[in-house]
Amino acid sequence: MSNQTNFYRERAAEARGRADDTQLSNVKESHIRSATAWELLASRSEKSDRLREAEIERKAEMPAQVSY
Repeated sequence: MSNQTNFYRERAAEARGRADDTQLSNVKESHIRSATAWELLASRSEKSDRLREAEIERKAEMPAQVSY
């Protein structure tokens, strides 16, 4: 998992914590929406990490091509 993904997960956890700490329903909903958005970013980042790793593996398995 990349640092970026970790950052997104940390922000989501922070937003959920703030939602739990508040008594105001509109503020709680705002923090929950924020946490959801951070989680979406984390999911996208994880997908990008997986695709990047797969591409690196694919290229590593390709035979070297020599061009003249």
